[in-house]
Amino acid sequence: MTSSLQTVPLPPVAAEVVAGAVESLTSRLSKKLDAAIERYAAVPPTTPAPDGEGDVGISVRCGEDAVVILSPGPSGTVSDPAQARCTCLLAPRCLHLAAVLGACPVADPETTPEPAAEDNESTEGTEGTGENAAPAPVTAETETPASAASTTPAAPAAPLSPARITAASGLWSAATAVLAAGVPAAGAIPQAELLRAAHTARLAGLHRAEAAALRVVRGLREARVGHAGHPLADLVSALRELLLTTALLAAGDGSPELIGTARRGYRPGGALRVHGVCREPVISATGYGGVVTHLVSDDNRWFSVADVKPGGSARARGAATAPVTVGATVLDHAQLSRGGLLINGATISPDGRLGSGKGVRSSPVAGLPWSSGPAAALFGRRPAETVAELLSTEAGTGEEQATRIGEPIGCDLVITGAVGDQLLARELPHPDADLPTGPLIRLMAAHPHPDLAHTANLRRLATRPGLRVRVVGRVDPDRAATLRPLAVGPVPGVEASLRLPPEWLDRADLGYDRLQGAHLPPADVCPPNEPERTGPDVLADSPVWRVRRLTELAVAGGRRAVAESARNGGSRGDAAALRATGFHTAAELTGALSFEADRRTRDTFGRIRDDETDRYASAWLAASFHLTSTERALVQASWAAQ
Repeated sequence: MTSSLQTVPLPPVAAEVVAGAVESLTSRLSKKLDAAIERYAAVPPTTPAPDGEGDVGISVRCGEDAVVILSPGPSGTVSDPAQARCTCLLAPRCLHLAAVLGACPVADPETTPEPAAEDNESTEGTEGTGENAAPAPVTAETETPASAASTTPAAPAAPLSPARITAASGLWSAATAVLAAGVPAAGAIPQAELLRAAHTARLAGLHRAEAAALRVVRGLREARVGHAGHPLADLVSALRELLLTTALLAAGDGSPELIGTARRGYRPGGALRVHGVCREPVISATGYGGVVTHLVSDDNRWFSVADVKPGGSARARGAATAPVTVGATVLDHAQLSRGGLLINGATISPDGRLGSGKGVRSSPVAGLPWSSGPAAALFGRRPAETVAELLSTEAGTGEEQATRIGEPIGCDLVITGAVGDQLLARELPHPDADLPTGPLIRLMAAHPHPDLAHTANLRRLATRPGLRVRVVGRVDPDRAATLRPLAVGPVPGVEASLRLPPEWLDRADLGYDRLQGAHLPPADVCPPNEPERTGPDVLADSPVWRVRRLTELAVAGGRRAVAESARNGGSRGDAAALRATGFHTAAELTGALSFEADRRTRDTFGRIRDDETDRYASAWLAASFHLTSTERALVQASWAAQ
């Protein structure tokens, strides 16, 4: 009797499993690997596997006599080579197996068994409290929470062992090879070399470098298939992070923020009262989906409760009402986002996630509207002040700064129009003022996935120019004065504002709750306003776009593309334009990058040497890092503009 087959997504696969399968191929089969990955990625995986042995797994039919069968472990990840097999005669050193594994998402380190370090150096933040936190696509946590940062001294930098320096150097070499090749030439073989180096770094305890390498591999895959939801800038950022981290580690810098941690280390938090603010759907590039509920404590600290598991967008939608696992409280995320918890024996991760260990006890408390309690303090400051504090380089370093930038902020805005996929708004004027103040703020969908409600809700708000709205969102650090709204609510005491149902507790989660026409005030109630003039974009119209174009060209086309641009005079024109506008350092760095790209020396026999990849990568890293610092300063200035 033939069992029915169901189409399922491919499971995540550990980096070392993919690398091992690719490395086992002969040179003849390696040349066919990229085409095979593209071909088998279009074959729908099914379950149960038709292997005739009663084994239930995920199968991909690669031919009449070749079926690749994947049997993920309890975490949903293929973490052992024995969990992947092929029915062809060449298995396990066959093209089918390597291609299917290459088409699978790369697993996060948190979902695979933790290997023992190769040396005796300790790694901070291991999961010593036995928390049952769901795996999430966030790794390499490096800093303590904001509440503990003031009392916990920074760990001194210790010299690295030879094993760690060797691992960092190997990862640097693999990353520079990818940079020199560019996206078109960085196929399965260079990616496998990068994955192997990442696994070596993990064995050596270099968790931040490993996490950066995995992000680069994911970015390369998305860029090679032309995925519209993965801009090239994300790959550039991941590659910059990888090169910077490995360069410092290879030089012997043993700072804890460079080493990173393997897992979230939960620390005791004592008694805690938290109040729900909003829910945020999560859809990761590695096939995970779920929800994060953001909470604020009585002393205005941010916390969160996450439920993220394999499943993608379907899992993100279903998790909106999933039960909350903090103590024995019977609540779901929808209730928690409009309620609260009183927790005893709380455990807290470095990024503010609440744990659910055996010693945690919690009980629900009544929810508070945004106009009262600690949530009201979110709207007591001007956005420019809050953003300046978040983007300040003095707020922390490494992952601590990234966590700070990701904290939600609150503001009261006036909708003034829409341009494309952006909703335009300005800060709500003071009661004694007549016109909106502050810079033009662009609201963009936090998650533009079509299965979520963000985009549709922003379009609904755009139909009421002059609408007063209270917004909780996340600052976009890569765009001028841009906010990614997570939830909206009515402004207290204002008629021209939202009119939400009482059970929503005066807030709408933009990823889940869908705004209707009845939730908006009549058009004649909203005060008329002049059509918004967007004007120049302080970041997009800045001359540093020339540096951005060159650094992205290096990633998209490789070293050869930068060299061709230099031979055609592009670098000289860019340098002259940058100097004319006062960006002298940027001009010098772009000139150095173009020079190194076209730099070729020959040996005694006239053969071109390829031993200068390090110099080229260093030049690209310097230009990219300077560009990031300059753009961050421009973004910070855009929020302070009047």
